[in-house]
Amino acid sequence: MADWAGQAALADVLGVGLLMVDSADRISAANRSAHELLRARPDSLPGRSTIEAFVDHRTEELIRSAREQRSASGEYAQPGEPPTTLLVRAWRKQDGDEVSVALEDVSELRRLRRIRREFIDNLSHELRTPLTTMRLLAESLALEAKRSELPERVRDAIGRIDLETGHLVRMVDELLDLATIEQGEAPLKVAPVDLAQVVSETLDRVRGYAEHHGVTLSEDLPSAEAERTVPGDAVRLGQVLVNLVDNAIRYSPDGGEVVVHVRPTDDEVVVEVEDHGPGIAKADLERIFERFYKTDRARARGRAGTGLGLSIARHIAERHGGRMWAKSQPGRGAQLFLALPRGSRDGERHAAG
Repeated sequence: MADWAGQAALADVLGVGLLMVDSADRISAANRSAHELLRARPDSLPGRSTIEAFVDHRTEELIRSAREQRSASGEYAQPGEPPTTLLVRAWRKQDGDEVSVALEDVSELRRLRRIRREFIDNLSHELRTPLTTMRLLAESLALEAKRSELPERVRDAIGRIDLETGHLVRMVDELLDLATIEQGEAPLKVAPVDLAQVVSETLDRVRGYAEHHGVTLSEDLPSAEAERTVPGDAVRLGQVLVNLVDNAIRYSPDGGEVVVHVRPTDDEVVVEVEDHGPGIAKADLERIFERFYKTDRARARGRAGTGLGLSIARHIAERHGGRMWAKSQPGRGAQLFLALPRGSRDGERHAAG
């Protein structure tokens, strides 16, 4: 029990509840924070069953899952006033059926997350209508300017208005998309996806933009369909590839080349988007997938991105059970990687990103 006493004392300092549950699903020990978080009288939890302590069968099932699978986690809505939300983590010790349970109050975190989501949703919806109207008016002015004799500075101003409103419309759309993905409100429609087809369709979508800037697009794909097929949502994976290739084109020099490689490994299929631009500074490599993070804008071609595209791509990859990373040497281009598991994923995923 000496180990338990030390762990319980440390958990109390951190404000984390700690419970020990025996093989009969009864609490054998509980620290002070566990009593406070479960709103129980001091020293009243030992001897109680988990259903008596939590009054929620889902927590009992979570603990049983931890006993079978070594670990499990979930959230528990604590009734009362004010209501609280507890993050419950359970894990089984290697040498028995006893399960350790940690409790953490995440009510404030969930409240702030909800406020952020509501703020983004409200702001985006309030901005979308006037911005869409402004974009249509700017496009009409640009067309009219081509048919009229206007001073060059007026033409430039109209073009700048059109460009900037388009940028704002894209940012609003990506904000809404990112908020939806982060909250898990956009379920994935999972089916076998041939990444060769996704890559080809992606390159067709951005080819006009690439040609406008003198950038060549090419693909390097495995010939066997089984080596390039993964379970996933083809539309969402296409969105990831568009963001990666668009980013590569933006940082490519005139006459440069962007190559999309698809390579199978034992348990993954790895997609690499390679460019030959100025590269990414070492300090930026770990941060380029953060929302709103931008590298040196002077290196980008034309208008810089919104800073959301790579963040959206990372969230989509993680919801597929995949991962993303980047490699680069300044002055020698950059490589962005997407790795997706080859294992089966049945049905429709609803997990949050």
